[in-house]
Amino acid sequence: MQQTLANKRILLGISGGIAAYKSADLVRRLKERGAEVRVILTDAAQHFITPLTLQALSGNPVSTSLLDPAAEAAMGHIELAKWADLVLVAPASADVIARMAHGLANDLLTTCVLATAAPVAVAPAMNQQMYKNIATQQNLARLNSYNFYIYGPASGEQACGDVGAGRMLEPLELVSALEKHFNTERQLNNIKVTITAGPTREAIDPVRYISNHSSGKMGFALAAQAAAMGAEVTLISGPVQLATPAGVTRIDVTSAQQMYDAAMAQAVQSDIFIGCAAVADYRVAQIADEKMKKQGDSALELKLVQNPDIIASVAALSQNRPFTVGFAAETQNILQYAQDKLNRKKLDLICANDVSAQHLGFNSDDNAVTLLWQHGQHSLPVQSKTALASAILLQIKQLFSAK
Repeated sequence: MQQTLANKRILLGISGGIAAYKSADLVRRLKERGAEVRVILTDAAQHFITPLTLQALSGNPVSTSLLDPAAEAAMGHIELAKWADLVLVAPASADVIARMAHGLANDLLTTCVLATAAPVAVAPAMNQQMYKNIATQQNLARLNSYNFYIYGPASGEQACGDVGAGRMLEPLELVSALEKHFNTERQLNNIKVTITAGPTREAIDPVRYISNHSSGKMGFALAAQAAAMGAEVTLISGPVQLATPAGVTRIDVTSAQQMYDAAMAQAVQSDIFIGCAAVADYRVAQIADEKMKKQGDSALELKLVQNPDIIASVAALSQNRPFTVGFAAETQNILQYAQDKLNRKKLDLICANDVSAQHLGFNSDDNAVTLLWQHGQHSLPVQSKTALASAILLQIKQLFSAK
């Protein structure tokens, strides 16, 4: 058996559900591929599978309690959290997904998830109606926004007799997902990446501004994945309500001019520049010093002037020009407009997406893009922005290395 996971330390969390029986085979498959596996069993999981079985298969003691005096004398839960290269919760019941989504730490598994700096992957497993419930869907969306990996679920006949989505992926499918994850690791080692994200705000007066609907989620996902792949990442962010990804240096800005200044300063120090921000094309020519008052029934006219074009300016650098990637958020003629932007601004790659599509683009946790470059094109289907970010970065790395 090829050692595709050699020396990878996998902390496997098993929650209560009939799919726990698959976890024994999952441990065996991970060990076959060279991984070191340690297991946490929740109280509910012990009704489905025993610690002794998993200890025999993993070759390591199985942890079950947050309040084990012997283990906690050495702060066992913190040590487990630090030990892991990746935490995989499989099966992940609706209950444990809800608790992780809300940052609870009321058992050993959720405490380790909260205490680890390692990536966390979740393999949902539950009744199809529980999976479809809006609370579960919102909890999964929240985990996705935390940059958790969501593997599955699969669809089919369930132990209860129902048919639908909610089955845990098979052990070999989960092993394949982990192999893919670790295969993308460190592919951007020693590469400096600058990413812009979020909207800009262009002041009208001290209380009003012009902006757009960008949430920053795509740019932050790119930053998180680039850092996970070993890059030195600088994230220039407009005003958003998102946490800074681990290992990322963040520069907060408000206006397009501020983003331009920061971007130009960072671009000449970068190998790759990704302009993912939704930068306002125009700003008010004259910002009022005081709050503007309504003048009866008369109309208000604002004179707008163009903001500097950040991505075009970066691409036009004559010295220390980075590999330059833009985004084209369009509502019609998506590929035509993106191709025009690619050529007109002399970009190396552009990511075109349809922001008019329901449940995609702005404020969504999912997206789909078509990547265009000179003499090439590749479509990436609807998927989480985290997964999409990984796919985009792999294409960038391939083109960057070929230059």
